[in-house]
Amino acid sequence: MAADEKSRAKTEQAKGRMKQVAGRTVGNDRLTAEGRAEQAKGDARQAKEKIKDTLTD
Repeated sequence: MAADEKSRAKTEQAKGRMKQVAGRTVGNDRLTAEGRAEQAKGDARQAKEKIKDTLTD
């Protein structure tokens, strides 16, 4: 997995988790949904990179 893509995926996942927790804390459903979406985007990016690594090995 490329280092910058791996770190980008981890960053998206962390930001998503923070938004999700913040949204729940203040009762903001939109922020919670944004957090879930961003976390899912990071998960998808990470999965894509793992598949790419598997195919190149």
